Amino acid sequence: MLVKAVIIVFLVIILYSLGSAFVFMVRDKGRGERALHSLMWRIGLSLFLLLLIYVMYQLGWIETSGGPIMYGTGG
Repeated sequence: MLVKAVIIVFLVIILYSLGSAFVFMVRDKGRGERALHSLMWRIGLSLFLLLLIYVMYQLGWIETSGGPIMYGTGG
């Protein structure tokens, strides 16, 4: 449950960063650098979240569900 909470918190922070970049673009009319910095934070947080998910998977904290395709069942 803690792993899911961490992932959700990161996703909320990433969405907040994306929203703030939009607000900065509208307020600054494309002339400021605040939107650029906010988008750079979003990219960095997204990459960190992907790395964190990979590490959690390697440590066994996250398990795959097998997905919708069942390989090797003949059908």
